[in-house]
Amino acid sequence: MTLALLPVLLLGAGQSVLAYQREAADRQAVLQSAAERSAASARARMEAAGVLLETLGPGAIGMDCSRRLADIRQRLPEYANLIRFDRIGRVACSAQTVPADAARRNRDWFRRLQGGETMVVTLTPGVRYSDAPSLFTATRSWDPKTGFSVLAAVIPLSSLQPQPEERTLPRGAQVAVIDRQGQILSVTDRRAFPPMMKAWVDRVADKGSYLGYGSDGRGVRRVYSAAPLVGDSLFVVLSAPSAGLFSTDWLDPLSGIVFPLVAFIVALVALFFAAERVVGRWIAYLQRIAEIYARGRFTVRPLQAERAPPEIRDLAETLDQMAATIVARDATLHENLDQKDALMREIHHRVKNNLQVISSLLSMQERALSDPAARAAMSDTRQRITALALIYRALYQGPDIKHVDLKPFLEDLIGQLLAGEAGGHIRTDVRADRLAIDPDKLAPLALFAVEAVTNAQKHALQNAGGTLTVDFTLRNGEAELAIADDGGGGVASTPESSQTAGVGRTLMSAFARQLRGKMTLEQNAMGGLTARLVFPMPEVPADGT
Repeated sequence: MTLALLPVLLLGAGQSVLAYQREAADRQAVLQSAAERSAASARARMEAAGVLLETLGPGAIGMDCSRRLADIRQRLPEYANLIRFDRIGRVACSAQTVPADAARRNRDWFRRLQGGETMVVTLTPGVRYSDAPSLFTATRSWDPKTGFSVLAAVIPLSSLQPQPEERTLPRGAQVAVIDRQGQILSVTDRRAFPPMMKAWVDRVADKGSYLGYGSDGRGVRRVYSAAPLVGDSLFVVLSAPSAGLFSTDWLDPLSGIVFPLVAFIVALVALFFAAERVVGRWIAYLQRIAEIYARGRFTVRPLQAERAPPEIRDLAETLDQMAATIVARDATLHENLDQKDALMREIHHRVKNNLQVISSLLSMQERALSDPAARAAMSDTRQRITALALIYRALYQGPDIKHVDLKPFLEDLIGQLLAGEAGGHIRTDVRADRLAIDPDKLAPLALFAVEAVTNAQKHALQNAGGTLTVDFTLRNGEAELAIADDGGGGVASTPESSQTAGVGRTLMSAFARQLRGKMTLEQNAMGGLTARLVFPMPEVPADGT
């Protein structure tokens, strides 16, 4: 439903945005056009003043100059004063009182007219010719009798600016006339304009017009349009309210998105409640059943789904059948595993029995030999086979047929190796960290222990007995087996004096390589010999636990 309605909603939103942009552009164009028309109208009025002044030449005015000018001003109230100056800048006649200006003949506008210009318009004629901000328009006149003279018209800026009530202006528009420094000279509502507009003046002077947004004196956002009025010294600025979110400019575009959005929301709400009542709560129920199955509890049945719609009921029955199938398959797998474990234990038992038979045969053969060296070699071989038999016995007697608890195995192995030896009493001290080891590592480890213990029996503990210490430790991912004697036989045992340079030492080195470790024989502080085997045990944590 969301995917189906989303294109309609996006299309409505796009159309609304485009409609608003078109209306905003039209509004800006209207404001810009109004500003340009206002400036053009004001310029036309100034040009009309120039035409008027040209027609009011000395011959047309006659002798009663001041009265004629006063009558014309009365009929044309948009002029604050009409003045005639003689060739040296003195007032010849005027419609109103003219302020004195001793430097008039040296003013820029007067000199430009003397130089031959036809008309000059300025905001700074030198003195104030009116109480209100005014535009000073002067034209050059020439009479054969009197010679050069100047006719001037004082036009209040308020008469040049368009009135806000004009139908061509946007609703709520305000008008201002500003100078080149951005100062307001005439305005309909001062609060509709910002304090300074110097940046606008610079842009109008560069580009000929300006349209922008800003905040007025009350902090209200408005749109402003500016156009030149008199060259680059006088400008007209229009201000109109900026279209807000809930203005009439937005109402029509918003209707294109609001109604589809309302329909979209209503459809989604209706679909949500319908889906929740018909499908959602039953899906959540089946999800809880599936989570229970994931924890291994397959005896729970989805009985509540009997009141669900047919599709949900079929899904619940499928889950129930799946759970029953998993239970049956698990039972079969457990039965097969039990049979496999029993078979493996039987195999380990038979292998142990066969090794014991071989050990017994070797023992019989040993008793039949008279050569001491041959008897010793046969005894060593029998002990190695005994160690292997102990491994298989530990596998089939232990709870796990794949791993052996190392500490009791070492205690059992050392006890068997020392039990059949005659001579002095030998004390043993077996210390080992807890470790369940697999047979692949246990076999070379046990055979290494057999060789080390046999070496200690032959060379250090054969007469008066002594102490045999066995330490197995785990640290930093490594395992270490150390078998040490205290030289209790009375002979100082050293690596050089021991007979481990023969087959025994070769086998110990081979067992160390099989475990990817290293073997060392070193004299200890008790006066005996320590056989040390260090090999990696990466599956054991660094702390040895």
